[in-house]
Amino acid sequence: MKNFTTSPQPVVSSHFDAGAIEQLAPAERLPEAWRLRLAIRQDSHAEFRQWFHFRLSQVRDQALQLRFENAGQCTYVEGWRGYQVVASYDQQHWFRLPTQFDGQTMQVDIKPQRDVLWLAYFEPYPQQRHQALLGKISAETGVHIERLGSTVEGRDLDLVRIDDGHNVLPAPVWVIARQHPGESMAQWFVEGLIERLLDTSDPVARRARQLAAFCLVPNMNPDGSVRGNLRCNAAGANLNREWVSPDAKRSPEVLLVRQCMQQTGVSAFLDVHGDEGLPWVFVVGNEMLPGFTPDQAAEQAAFIAAFKQASPDFQDVHGYASGKYSEQALRLASKWVGHSFGCLSLTLEMPFKDNNGLPNAECGWSGERSRQLGAASLLPLLQCLERRARNQAHSVDSGASHAA
Repeated sequence: MKNFTTSPQPVVSSHFDAGAIEQLAPAERLPEAWRLRLAIRQDSHAEFRQWFHFRLSQVRDQALQLRFENAGQCTYVEGWRGYQVVASYDQQHWFRLPTQFDGQTMQVDIKPQRDVLWLAYFEPYPQQRHQALLGKISAETGVHIERLGSTVEGRDLDLVRIDDGHNVLPAPVWVIARQHPGESMAQWFVEGLIERLLDTSDPVARRARQLAAFCLVPNMNPDGSVRGNLRCNAAGANLNREWVSPDAKRSPEVLLVRQCMQQTGVSAFLDVHGDEGLPWVFVVGNEMLPGFTPDQAAEQAAFIAAFKQASPDFQDVHGYASGKYSEQALRLASKWVGHSFGCLSLTLEMPFKDNNGLPNAECGWSGERSRQLGAASLLPLLQCLERRARNQAHSVDSGASHAA
């Protein structure tokens, strides 16, 4: 009979949705703890390296020393400074663990209270949840779920269209997420936005759906998400660098969404991301683009002001420096859309760490906070739609006056 009084050796596994880690050696029994030597593995077909997600088994009441020995060779080394690993006992509630980084090795010391513990770079958004969300909302009035086509590996690329049943509406609002699959906070954001749009008791949602349809792609990169990649799809393409000339074999995900946009038009666009290094929520605009109009500038400024009022998590002091324009910029989704459709078009970034302006010691930035931010984004989007509707009405009135 097995002796259950001895301390079993901890087991590391990652053969599941978004799992990614390398174990460099068997667990080593030190006098004070089990040492686990780990390496963060690179994306499939690409050299990016930052995402991890794995399970520890046989760890109840055992002191563990987790050493990520190649953290200093990862793509975004500054992302580890001030960062804390996320963990969960049930894959529902995720919390932060004290984490040290010396410039080369990242270390976590923990004594789990249960047999099994999951750890990840950020709270995952599993494919099962995506499928469950589609099933849940498919019966709602005004919801249309369309399969745009296949990813590189044949997975479904899903579009959620939400309207109020009107046949005549202006170009829709487009929101896409998770071009970079490791940025799972982006899909949490879209879930929150969808939930608010479908709340029939919410006047903001009802008015927004009167003014425009919403086209949402919750996960642009299902292949990379399942594979546990940080940045790339199954062909090694960074989808947010493919928007000028997407390829049917290398980046079909972008090609399919772009074709649909060209059919529907775009009245406003959000490309939702996560940033490894900056502990803030912010947007990146299009003011550096040639042809950026005063009206686009006004829309962008109005959106930012309204978002600051809608959510204290959002701010406009910290973010990326505004760069000079180059033709390479149009390879990015928000730049290509803004340039092509002349509309409000923004990249929205959330942190992998915490929001320094409104920190949460237990969970840092999280899936739930991302979800709530997605819901809050509907108000500034509504104000953008209201402004467009007023301008269009004014143009019609002016035209009628001149005709008279």
